Amino acid sequence: MRRLASLFVLPLLLAAGCAATDAGPAGDQRRPTPGAEAFDQRAAQVAEGWRPGPEWSTGYVPLEGPTLLTGDPGFTPETEAAFRSGWYRAEVAIPPTRVGAEIRFPDGRLTLPLVSAVEAYRQLDQGDPLPCPGRPKRPGRPTPGGPTVEPGPDGWTTSATQTACLPLTVTGVTLDAVPVRTSRGVAQVPAWLFTIRELATPVAQLAVAPTAVTPVPTPTAPAGPLPDGFVAAQDLAAVDDARLTVRLGVGACDTGITPLVWEGPDVVVVGGRVTPATGQCIAVLKLEPVTATLAAPLGARPVLDVVTGAVLSIRAR
Repeated sequence: MRRLASLFVLPLLLAAGCAATDAGPAGDQRRPTPGAEAFDQRAAQVAEGWRPGPEWSTGYVPLEGPTLLTGDPGFTPETEAAFRSGWYRAEVAIPPTRVGAEIRFPDGRLTLPLVSAVEAYRQLDQGDPLPCPGRPKRPGRPTPGGPTVEPGPDGWTTSATQTACLPLTVTGVTLDAVPVRTSRGVAQVPAWLFTIRELATPVAQLAVAPTAVTPVPTPTAPAGPLPDGFVAAQDLAAVDDARLTVRLGVGACDTGITPLVWEGPDVVVVGGRVTPATGQCIAVLKLEPVTATLAAPLGARPVLDVVTGAVLSIRAR
């Protein structure tokens, strides 16, 4: 099961082609972030090395998915754990029919083969949760002879320690299109929508056949490491017009976590700067979300990590 990082949000206004600056109190002059020049030099090298093939602008290269939420699911701790782990059970027949459909990009359309709903469900369902002694086997149904259970706003609860061990219940499936960030901007991509009894919105499994998906290009990193205090971006948590939320890979005891961004007309390069801990600290990589505002909407520009040159995708939701 994926671990969720705690949220640390640091708003930041940036100028095109420049790294981040520290913001002082209201009315103060902004001052350059220490090491910004070194970051800019490295970012310019990453941007110069970005040379995607023709499929980047003509094919289907998804930068998020394949499992998406179509809205606010109204998670409880149990249902979120089940979603992150891929625990499902179907109460309806899932059709095996194969179909074809088109993806609608901002710059055109592309017809591709799709997987059936059965195949999509096979990708979605990652197995069953471990049994929890004394817990109901289905949401809302107490186990006879188990601990005291009482109905609450989120279903049945027990007086014992709660453990997420219930699957999500599929009660319907339809084919529709959902917005997906791709190499050609946000596209409407066919997806099988699974209606889930325990969630307020369906779960979407992208339906494009794997053979029709173009992989993200292999990154080309500049020679030499970044100076001490710089950290890599691991993925994108969210994109909202010109606002990016990026997860940085930082040490457990690092402080002064600051996002750094370099903007070009065709690419955006991101990373971060930290103050490394002194003394002893547990050697654990922590994913720290930070937020930055670009000088212009991201559009179809790829977001690259300043350390590896890798294209960042939106993390699984």
